[in-house]
Amino acid sequence: MLHSPWFLVLPALLPILLLSVGPILYGIALAFTDAQSGRTQATGWIGALNFRDLLHDTLFWDSFRIGLVWAVGVTVPQFLLALGLALLLDQKLRLRWLARALAIVPWAMPEVVVGIMWRLVYNPDAGILNETLRGLGLGEDRVWLGGLATALPAVLVVGVWAGMPQTTVALLAGLQNTPRELHEAAAIDGAGAWRRFRTVTWPALRPVALTISALNLIWNFNSFALVYVLTGGGPGGRTRLPMLFAYEEAFRYGQFGYAAAMGCVMVAVISVLLALYLVGRLKGDEDR
Repeated sequence: MLHSPWFLVLPALLPILLLSVGPILYGIALAFTDAQSGRTQATGWIGALNFRDLLHDTLFWDSFRIGLVWAVGVTVPQFLLALGLALLLDQKLRLRWLARALAIVPWAMPEVVVGIMWRLVYNPDAGILNETLRGLGLGEDRVWLGGLATALPAVLVVGVWAGMPQTTVALLAGLQNTPRELHEAAAIDGAGAWRRFRTVTWPALRPVALTISALNLIWNFNSFALVYVLTGGGPGGRTRLPMLFAYEEAFRYGQFGYAAAMGCVMVAVISVLLALYLVGRLKGDEDR
């Protein structure tokens, strides 16, 4: 028993089972009950009733749509901006070490701190953004986080800014693993910068780009703290992501079973995204 491989991996396996697998299984079981806060009666088994109610809950599906817009709207510009920054930081520039250090500052900041800082930036009365626009004569003060039309775009900007460093670091690592000899050979053959990127840089960078993009999409879809601090899901539900909706159902209204059903739906969506990513990776490995 002491020499069994399972015994050797047990110290690493136990925290995963207790802190990850256990809560997931408990949440799935809770989704089939009528669990509520403050109930005097015992929690009862109600089958798929929560899922049936969820199917007709337009507010949840609105939040689900907003979550998809948020995930894609953050992931795509995040990747494009990070790619440009990684290409820039890969060049032999003066004080490149300082630029690389400054580029990861947002990554080192907790999401709550980032949210508070950007709330100050967007402050309608004394925020830096409105002060700058006022100084340039570009219009009156705007309530960025409180406007129905501006809340989601404003939050998207913060999401891109906060998540871009980790994507930059991953892409920069991929760029540095690309053999310099290939770039030199392509340059000698007369290839321009765009052709070198298309034929040398991107093929070497593609596995890293696909991996970090898939992970970012999943992480962004699961976002909670940043949007909660910035808007709390308002105004009028314009920034209410699925995680925020489930949080409100569980801890504001005490509908634990119903909130668990929402969690199951989100886990299913994330599992599908992860499966698609893994299938794509396996196909790419077979092609190579």
